[in-house]
Amino acid sequence: MIDLRLLREDPDRVRASQRARGEDVALVDALLSADERRRSSGVRFDELRAEQKQLGKQIPKATGDEKAELLKRAEQLKADVKAADAERDAADTETHELLLRLGNLVHPDVPVGGEEDFVTLETHGTIRDFGTEGFEPRDHLELGQLLGAIDVERGAKVSGSRFYFLTGVGALLELALVNAAIAQATAAGFTPMLTPALVRPQSMAGTGFLGQAAQDVYHLDKDDLYLVGTSEVPLAAYHMDEIIDADRLPLRYAGFSPCFRREAGSHGKDTRGIFRVHQFDKVEMFSYVAPEDSQAEHQRLLEWEKQWLTSLELPFRVIDVASGDLGSSAARKYDCEAWIPTQGKYRELTSTSDCTEFQSRRLSIRLRDGKQVKPLATLNGTLCAVPRTIVAILENHQQADGSVRVPEVLRPYLGGREVLEPVSR
Repeated sequence: MIDLRLLREDPDRVRASQRARGEDVALVDALLSADERRRSSGVRFDELRAEQKQLGKQIPKATGDEKAELLKRAEQLKADVKAADAERDAADTETHELLLRLGNLVHPDVPVGGEEDFVTLETHGTIRDFGTEGFEPRDHLELGQLLGAIDVERGAKVSGSRFYFLTGVGALLELALVNAAIAQATAAGFTPMLTPALVRPQSMAGTGFLGQAAQDVYHLDKDDLYLVGTSEVPLAAYHMDEIIDADRLPLRYAGFSPCFRREAGSHGKDTRGIFRVHQFDKVEMFSYVAPEDSQAEHQRLLEWEKQWLTSLELPFRVIDVASGDLGSSAARKYDCEAWIPTQGKYRELTSTSDCTEFQSRRLSIRLRDGKQVKPLATLNGTLCAVPRTIVAILENHQQADGSVRVPEVLRPYLGGREVLEPVSR
């Protein structure tokens, strides 16, 4: 959530952010009104309680008619205090609920607009011209079937659409990707983490995933637990309700976990293969830093993602995501999109978001710097979303006979194997 003091001091900035996101600007005025009622009812409650305490001291000393009047006033005060307390609680609840609906403040340099209004910042690698090489590229599913690596038919039989099996070299390729990604993250100073896939409501809400993203979240009603769509959630909640000494920062974690997404609203999109699925594994980077360091850390996370995709020898571009396409917790977000030959376009493989103090305020995570205690900043960055990375590797490194060249960075994790060979033709 944002800082209420900032809302009071500069409501136009918050209105502009809401407008850039394409979200309800009226929410800002509703929140200002609720906050004013919360504060005024709090003052009223404190005044009545002070009078009540003073009266409590006077009554034992009074006699006769004076005592009767004081007792009468005491009864009235009792009712007034109760009413003021209820009014304060109601205003406080309303303020908190409205505050949770408000997205993070969009960074002023973020391009304004919808999904297609991103700005391309840089492009890396060379897109292969399969025509000059003399063959038509196969898509990842056909390649996966030739290699005995992907089985979506049995995935659908067992679990339904958008589920799959990775088999043989497909399973080995996932393990190689995960191990190589964790190795890179560990070398960069991240602490590797295996995180829970089920979290409590406060963890999910605290990271901002029960707002606009709620339709994509799986909920277990019987246990009131949520399946995570990313290990960002447990990594963010890891230090919930804690105060961290400033000299411990930055704290950097690399979480590996299964991820679950309903993919609501994606009917008809990417239905072939394993690009858009309900369950997948992912290595996620997560950082806790001082607020003044968040923009620099955001650039570092992006550099680590670029290092990863470069090591996989994939052509990709970096985009500055537009304001209307940001998640509610992100002030700014960069995506790295790899070229997918059979689609003839770039598709998202990794993303990194600067969430500033938004999540830490919701999760009550603070830093102690001398005598000062204040919220810190959190950031996240995908290092390797496995299925999409497999898609990009298979399509970009395929050869005419259906085999796939293995990027050098993965070979040590595949027993030195340089090529994935078809098991059927």
